[in-house]
Amino acid sequence: MSTLTEPQRTEPAPEFGILYAEIQQFYSHQMQLFDAFDGARWAATFTPDAVFDVPTLERPLRGRAELAASVEHNRSQRERGGEQLRHWIGMLDLSPQPDGTLHTRCYALVHATPRGGPSRVLRVCVMRDVLVRSRGKWRTHHRVVTRDDLD
Repeated sequence: MSTLTEPQRTEPAPEFGILYAEIQQFYSHQMQLFDAFDGARWAATFTPDAVFDVPTLERPLRGRAELAASVEHNRSQRERGGEQLRHWIGMLDLSPQPDGTLHTRCYALVHATPRGGPSRVLRVCVMRDVLVRSRGKWRTHHRVVTRDDLD
């Protein structure tokens, strides 16, 4: 299985636009599940052995059970903090690999909105994934998130 390395670049095939739209839809769905605190369905968008590496965690999360549990933890933090978070993914770059995996790199903006208050950008991140096809669907196998304020 492929890990996060510099992607190999090739000329896009004619069907690249379809793939690009498919991956945009994948991320739209995945992030909306995350923002809705739907931990089980969000975790199902990852492979069973997925790795999720974010700088604010003590160690990378491994597997769907840990991923789903982290969403529940996030829910309780948000309820105490009184803010709604929304994740926006943009500037998506896709690199199909010879082994069938797909390497992606995109920007992830996290917006926070307190009850009754104005929204603000909370975090600016870069998200790098290795996506794989599993049972006819794209799933995240390995995710590394970096934050601009921590680099």
